[in-house]
Amino acid sequence: MSNTPQPAPVAEERIELKARSVSFAWENTPLHWIPGDPFTGHTINVLHLLLPAGERWFVHVYKQVLPLITDDRLREDVIGFIGQEAMHSAAHDDVLPHLKKLGLDPTPYTAQVDWLFEKLLGDRTLPPGRARRWWLMERVATIAAIEHYTAFLGNWILNAETLDRCGADPTMLDLLRWHGAEEVEHRSVAFELFLHLDGGYRRRVRTWATAFTALAFLWQRGARFFMANDPTPSVGRASLTAFYRAGRAGMLPSTPAMLKSVPRYLSRDYHPSQEGSTAQAVAYLASSPGAGGGR
Repeated sequence: MSNTPQPAPVAEERIELKARSVSFAWENTPLHWIPGDPFTGHTINVLHLLLPAGERWFVHVYKQVLPLITDDRLREDVIGFIGQEAMHSAAHDDVLPHLKKLGLDPTPYTAQVDWLFEKLLGDRTLPPGRARRWWLMERVATIAAIEHYTAFLGNWILNAETLDRCGADPTMLDLLRWHGAEEVEHRSVAFELFLHLDGGYRRRVRTWATAFTALAFLWQRGARFFMANDPTPSVGRASLTAFYRAGRAGMLPSTPAMLKSVPRYLSRDYHPSQEGSTAQAVAYLASSPGAGGGR
């Protein structure tokens, strides 16, 4: 357990975490689910490529960590987190056959993502003791860094009213907002687990740099893959300029907002409760059609 002074939550917002059974019907969702804007849709679609493998990896790592947790409340939170992440992985996995049916086969890209999480970030044959624990703590810290950005994205999608105004497909929006709301709901778990088991600031910075670089690379690569393989003629190309413009228009997270999130995470006073609102997340989950709230 870390001896590093631990940042305190902004407010006590802890609620019981549970995996919600969800169901989304994709038969009426078009390939370009944001009318007239394939680039923004495909940029967001990268989530369906990254998240199934990534969240399976989260679950795998955390199952190894459970015996090391000495705080009963945190163990309960981690178990709830595992259940939610497993459901997220399955829900995004279900979108991929629909994309393939519409003429966009994601398999070449998902194979690369699977290799990253299963091989590069997977278990290693290491002797028991310091080396094995070091690799486990590196992955725990990496998950905490990634979860900073999933909470950031979850908060953004819950408030992305521009997507509603432009007529985005309601089923896709519900999937994204259900997932985003649960990311906000459990936003503190990964960081608090990291603090509980290690909490080293140098490790936090190092793994943040690794996670940020990997996510930026994979996201731009995924957007380019989707645009290049879109069966519709003349959809254009993915570019940083298009990303910046979509952010300014409110269709994607803005570049300034993403850059401002970096010093927040690297601050020694950082705590994930600074990101988003539990009350807003829970309110959306209570009304989400896919999660049963709208029925």
